Parts: sequence; structure tokens; C-alpha cells
Amino acid sequence: MPAAPALIFDLDGTLADTSPDLLGATNAVLAARGRPRLDLDHLRHMVGFGATALITQAMQASGAPVTAEELPPLIEIFLDHYRGHIADGTRLFPRVAETLVELKSAGAHLGVLTNKPQELTDLLLPHLRLGAMFGSVYGAGRKPYAKPDPRIFHDVVADLFGGSGNNGPAVMIGDSITDLSTARAAGAPCILMSYGFTPVPAAQLGADLVVDDFAELPDALRALNIL
Repeated sequence: MPAAPALIFDLDGTLADTSPDLLGATNAVLAARGRPRLDLDHLRHMVGFGATALITQAMQASGAPVTAEELPPLIEIFLDHYRGHIADGTRLFPRVAETLVELKSAGAHLGVLTNKPQELTDLLLPHLRLGAMFGSVYGAGRKPYAKPDPRIFHDVVADLFGGSGNNGPAVMIGDSITDLSTARAAGAPCILMSYGFTPVPAAQLGADLVVDDFAELPDALRALNIL
């Protein structure tokens, strides 16, 4: 049997469909600048690169680009709205909760690595009843670097193994090119979910495996000899 692995999960588009609440916060920014609202089809291709990138893309899509000097107050509008509505419409994807329980029961070490700000990640996970599921949670701002920098992947893995250096295998599980690039830079395998937030279909990105249903993950891990 393989050594107990570290399973590093993206959050938005992998574990949870956060798009309704991200859309609400994005539209609050657009409304503050008199821009037309976006719909979910537009937004789903903008998620996964952090709040700054999301707002920049949304402003461009709604009529005109935004300057770097204009961004800070727009980010504050976004964050203030999102804090207050972080789990209004957000839901776990089907069979996420029970599959995580299965993986943890099999001895896997579970961690989260997301480009959602750390404060918001820590706020959201308890709403999803996942607060106690993960041994380590890294959001944007916890370190001065973020995905796809491989250092942050290695930080999560080291935390999950207690910094002992006796690490087992580790895999990145996500939905986008950001997750795949992180895994490749870290020298780790990558499994992508086909249902996530990505402008290019996950099947075309070149991951080690792509699955359509989160419940398929244990079999995918066994196919890669990770579980």
C-alpha cells in the first residue's frame, strides 16, 4: 500500500461552487461605477486568479479597462460585499463532503491551497462545514507568494506532514491552469475536475487525470498509485 498521501485541494470550482456569491460581489463593484452587470456565464471564466484579476477582467468585460490606481477602492467594495454574503448561494459540489470523509478515513492528509484571500477562505470553510476537515489551509496573503509559485504547494505539504521531512506523495487537485501550473512547477501530479471555473476545458489542459464527478477521485488517486 502506498504511503499516506497529501491531497492538496483548490477551493473555488473544485470543492465549492462559489460563483453566485462572487458574482454578487463583482456586480456590487460594477454598480458602484455605473457599469452593466455580468451574468454567471461571464464570471465562471474569470474565477481562480484572485480578486484583483477578477475585478480587472470584470471591468474590462463591462466596457473599459481599469487603471492600477483605481483598483484599491474597487477591491474594498468587492471584499466588503463578499464578506457579508460569502455563503448566501455557495454550495459544495455533489458528493464532496462524503468523498473527503472517505479519503481522510483512508489515511490521506487533506489540505487547501487557494488564491482566495486567507481571511475569506477561513470565513467560508466553516459555513461549508469543512472547517475541521483540513490539516492545513493556505489562502492568498498567508505567504508573500501564491499559486502557481511552487513554494506555496511545498509549504502546505510540509505542514501536513508536520515539517518532519518524511513526506509521502502529494498531488494537486483543482480545476484550472493555475492548479496545473502549480503542480508542474512543484514536480507533483495533478488531477483536474471537469466542472470547474476555466475558460479552457480541463480536458485540454494536460493534467495527469481529469474527472467529471468528485466521487471519482478515490479511483483516480488509486489509478495514479497515490492512494
